[in-house]
Amino acid sequence: MMPGFRGGEALCFVCHDGFTEEERMVNTSGQIYHEKCFVCAQCFRPFENGLFYEYDGRQYCEYDFQQLYAPCCNSCGEYVIGRVIKAMHANWHPDCFRCELCKDPLADTGFIKNAGRALCKRCHAAEKAKGGRYLCNRCHTYIEEGGHIMYMGEPVHPWHYNCYACNKELDVNCRKKNNELYCLRCHDKMGTPICGSCRRPVEDRVVNALGKQWHVEHFCCAQCEKPFYGHRHYEKNGLAYCETHFNELFGDICFVCNRAIARDVVTALNKCYCVQHFACWGCNVKLTLKSKFHEFDMKPLCLKCHEKLPRELRKRLRKAESANR
Repeated sequence: MMPGFRGGEALCFVCHDGFTEEERMVNTSGQIYHEKCFVCAQCFRPFENGLFYEYDGRQYCEYDFQQLYAPCCNSCGEYVIGRVIKAMHANWHPDCFRCELCKDPLADTGFIKNAGRALCKRCHAAEKAKGGRYLCNRCHTYIEEGGHIMYMGEPVHPWHYNCYACNKELDVNCRKKNNELYCLRCHDKMGTPICGSCRRPVEDRVVNALGKQWHVEHFCCAQCEKPFYGHRHYEKNGLAYCETHFNELFGDICFVCNRAIARDVVTALNKCYCVQHFACWGCNVKLTLKSKFHEFDMKPLCLKCHEKLPRELRKRLRKAESANR
């Protein structure tokens, strides 16, 4: 049987139901969907203006795709869509990656790392003649490598400034918020989300789950410790699990699709079924617990399929049903 088809009938990739003549199909990556089933894999909302991003076989709205996967520019702080410059342990828009001294673009000309700065070849040569160190914008003396902070776009010794909240002299671990400088302790108290795993501030993308905030890479399955990275997770007793380990530890498994039943469960004939998979074993018509059906080989048969069985076999089945009551 071809995937997405049953007896020649097209089936939705998500709910596995067929389509009426009036319903429109969404076809993407070789799969077909009902319009109502074609939603963002993270927020489960329809795609605004039909715009979606696909990653690892899943579709995301623009907001969730950026939150989960799009890198942030180290200069302007905006998400980078399209070409990404990876340099200096950070991501950049091509136009934002510039020499820290002369501001010439570096994306296509190359750069040289100088005392933690990205410099063009000309500025690097000039700095090398001076010893290759930052020049503090406050005291105009050279700064030892690794001992500076950038404030108002200029390198400075951190001890020229005090924490805006507690007035403590700052060090290189200070943080900036709303153009004010804070020591690390005061910054962490200002409502910046704290990761539920590493207990450090989450200053980039944040995952909200289990009543806590997490770095994207720290929100992991409690069993295998692999990050979810936007994939669906299942919660149990205050912990998060991937689908595989949730099934192994807690899940009801559908007798038909052999997957965890995430929503309503149909229990019949000592088996569990997804609602959409509880169907006649003969003609595949959908059944409910209110439907009249017979048992055949521990599987449900609708009345029509039961009547098609040989008469002697039906008599034996009726006697067996009577004996079990």
